[in-house]
Amino acid sequence: MRAPAVKTLSRFTALALAAAFMAGCVQEGIRSAEEANDQDATELVILPAGQVKYYPPGEYLRNGFPVTPQQATDTLGGGLRMMKRQVSQAEYAACVAAKACKPLDRDHREDADPDLPAVGVSWRDATDYARWLSRETGHHYRLPTYAEWVYAAGAAYKEDVILDEFDPSDPAQRWLAEYALETQRKTTVDGTLRPFGGFGQNENGLQDMAGNVWDWTDTCSTRVNLDLVSGPAAGGSENCGVRVVAGPHRSYITDFIRDPKSGACSVGVPPSNLGFRLLRDEAGGVGPRTGSDPGTGSLREKLGIG
Repeated sequence: MRAPAVKTLSRFTALALAAAFMAGCVQEGIRSAEEANDQDATELVILPAGQVKYYPPGEYLRNGFPVTPQQATDTLGGGLRMMKRQVSQAEYAACVAAKACKPLDRDHREDADPDLPAVGVSWRDATDYARWLSRETGHHYRLPTYAEWVYAAGAAYKEDVILDEFDPSDPAQRWLAEYALETQRKTTVDGTLRPFGGFGQNENGLQDMAGNVWDWTDTCSTRVNLDLVSGPAAGGSENCGVRVVAGPHRSYITDFIRDPKSGACSVGVPPSNLGFRLLRDEAGGVGPRTGSDPGTGSLREKLGIG
């Protein structure tokens, strides 16, 4: 995937803006009146319009056996705004203090470092935070879809699927390949948190996209029977009680789970840590971009098999 050119958008509080102006760091007229009055201090990266190709998450079956689906192509509109880094421990603690988010479990309840990502959070915790931040700032924040995360990740996104074709009459071949892939994943697990930027910054200006904190997405787990060409089940079924998490490899986690190593992972090696970063929708535009919206067509149409 070709890396798009991006620019970083920083929003400052009134105090920070005044301090920067007094220090000669802000040129008069460089910001609009709306930006100057904006109290949202969230640092965002803006990505231009583009297309992203990826292997869609979920379980795909043919003749009753798992297979790798065809690549999907999504078109994303311009102005996609994503948090430069993941939500910090201090930021999540502020939501808890405001009684808008639930306290984390005992191992992370006292976490409040502004330079470390909040971990031990569930999908429900992440969406509670997004609602709170939206109310506090007047902007609409949400979790990204899996396709949006892949697009933003750029070169940090690695295809973590089995691409080889196997004899459908011998499912053991694919099972062995899956076992080899899981073994490879186990060798890369490291749960030690690093300060923001400790795992580098990608070509889009986003930090730690290939780090050891997986990001929750808003994409539901799916199950598609590729043998069905018509009828109500042709587009597959969604289980939104299980969501896709994105990182060095993707995984599927029940939405209320905070510790991925507690046996909550639907399949495969669990992520090292669960955290999140949010998207901010433009004014007048809420929801995922073209191709990621379930209302734009069936799974079969998006996969080019309908």
